[in-house]
Amino acid sequence: MKILLLDKNHPLITEQLSAKGFSFEEDFTSTYEEVLKKIEQYDGIIIRSRIPIDRRFLEHAINLQFIARVGAGMENIDVDFAEKSGIVLISSPEGNRDSVAEHVLGMLLILMNRLFISSQEVKNGIWKREENRGDELLGKTFGVIGYGNMGKAVAKRLSGFGCKVIFHDLLPHIGDEFGMQVSLETLKKEADILSLHLPITKETHYLVDEKFISEMEKNFYFVNTARGKNVDTKFLVEALKSGKVKGAALDVLEYEKASFEKLDTDNEDLEFLLQSEKVIVTPHIAGWTIQSKEKLAQVIVDKILVQFPQLNISL
Repeated sequence: MKILLLDKNHPLITEQLSAKGFSFEEDFTSTYEEVLKKIEQYDGIIIRSRIPIDRRFLEHAINLQFIARVGAGMENIDVDFAEKSGIVLISSPEGNRDSVAEHVLGMLLILMNRLFISSQEVKNGIWKREENRGDELLGKTFGVIGYGNMGKAVAKRLSGFGCKVIFHDLLPHIGDEFGMQVSLETLKKEADILSLHLPITKETHYLVDEKFISEMEKNFYFVNTARGKNVDTKFLVEALKSGKVKGAALDVLEYEKASFEKLDTDNEDLEFLLQSEKVIVTPHIAGWTIQSKEKLAQVIVDKILVQFPQLNISL
């Protein structure tokens, strides 16, 4: 089985799969059009986000048996057409759920306790105490939308902070010792903090919009480590200015390029987020730790070997 690697990943992928009989070609620089000319040669591809795997791409990939994405989201792949074509789709959300969960907690603690702001002030000779009084997680209701790998990992981390964790998910009966499943209406009524852990779909695009924010009963903190386009940014900015949103911790932005490599635009709303003391912004790195790089790759290897056991023999 011949596999094309379109993005750089942990070397254990090639090391372990080569030992099981797979062969590889690395191509980290060719354009979409250049890859299109040769994709029919390959039985599998391993990607992150550099090149979109759309219908045109898949129509040229006549021998493709699987697409493996080192990560969680599959929005850069035409999933419906791939599945109709009999192509196995593999992702690895198990590999970076722990890093996402820790990132959520890290951003919230920095935001709610004004740690970055007060540190910068002291370094600049400014000593303010009352102005930097923090807000505790203890006793708050933490609302999660999307209780998959990431949402569950966040809820588990919060168990030591004395929070009540509630969540909404389309799948029924998935509550556990860390989170209680509720309706979306109940979540909007009770949550002091809202954290998104969703894929980007037609249904979740701009899920958090003017109407959604207005339906939140309490003024709340907002966290997004999912996808930037889950949120209509202009209404988030309005809510931050009015105080409806007390603070926002954003690892993803609506203005990112599809490859997540950089921001794709500049406007007043983005400038507000970047300048506001009520906002923490990081460059789509919640799932990027030293450990998650290896774990993501290992999950991909393990899933490929399960899907194609006929090659799962030592040479």
